[in-house]
Amino acid sequence: MIELPAGITATDQAFDGVVWHLLGQTYTLKQHSEDSMAWHAVFPDGTFVPPHVHHGQDEFLHVLTGRYEVWLDGKDLIAKPGDIVRLPKGVPHAFANNSGVPATSMFWVAPARDLKSLFDRINNMKDPQEMVRIASKTEVNFVPPPA
Repeated sequence: MIELPAGITATDQAFDGVVWHLLGQTYTLKQHSEDSMAWHAVFPDGTFVPPHVHHGQDEFLHVLTGRYEVWLDGKDLIAKPGDIVRLPKGVPHAFANNSGVPATSMFWVAPARDLKSLFDRINNMKDPQEMVRIASKTEVNFVPPPA
């Protein structure tokens, strides 16, 4: 059981020193327990997370700066600073930053399940097909992009 320790993760720090580099983005772990996991994300312009589904957890995205194009259950949406995007488990979704500037956000999932382990395994991976293969063995599965 992973229990949540009391404390503060400062703006310039990572929880347990964990930082991931995934698909051109930088994810800084801010909190991890059995019940939830949160990370700060920096999406350079032109980066994206392809369509995928979390089968065992709800995911949330709070936009801090920039703008995200969100594909959620077949709908195209725009998320701006201050918006919170709700991504229920079992619902396919994707996001991209095509705003011309870096976008930053806080993401979190509940419960944490094995997402940290997946991020650990695909950190710095250059082959997207290998990332998809590894993810397919977890509760996060990539799906074909919308037409």
